[in-house]
Amino acid sequence: MTTLYELTVRTLDGTEQSLSDYRGKVLLIVNVASKCGFTPQYEGLEALWRAHREEGLVVMGFPCDQFGHQEPGDADEIRNFCSLSYEVSFPLFEKIEVNGAHTHPLYAWLKQQKSGLLGSGIKWNFTKFLVSRDGKVIKRYAPTDKPAAIEKDIVAALA
Repeated sequence: MTTLYELTVRTLDGTEQSLSDYRGKVLLIVNVASKCGFTPQYEGLEALWRAHREEGLVVMGFPCDQFGHQEPGDADEIRNFCSLSYEVSFPLFEKIEVNGAHTHPLYAWLKQQKSGLLGSGIKWNFTKFLVSRDGKVIKRYAPTDKPAAIEKDIVAALA
C-alpha cells in the first residue's frame, strides 16, 4: 500500500516535489479555485498558515478546474490572483484533477483514506483533508467547513 510520503507533486512553477519533504508536519490539503463561491476561504486558509506554520502546519493548495470551470487560469494567473487578492503565501501546486480517470495520485490516496458523506468522490472545490505528522488522514472536511471552524482540530494535531 502506498503511503503519503511515497507520492510526488509539482509546485505551481512546475518543480517536482516529494511529499516526504513534509514528513513530521501537519498538512491541510485543499483543492482550491479562484472563481468559486468558496474562494474567500483563501483568507482563512492563509490565517491558519500564518498562525500555525511555526508549530509545523503546512497548508497546501491544489488548484482544480473540475467544478464549474472555476479555475480556468494558468499557473501565472493563479499565482497572481492568490497573491494580489488574498496575499496567499502558503504553498500552491500545479492544477490537478481530483475525480475521474485522471485523478492525481495524491487525491486518489486521500479519498481512499477518508471518504466523504456521499462516497469517496470530491464534491466541490475547497474540500479539505487534515493529515497528521505521521502521514495519516485525521479528518476530511466539506467545502462548506470554514477554515476557522477546523482550527481546533489543527491545534490538536500540532500538540
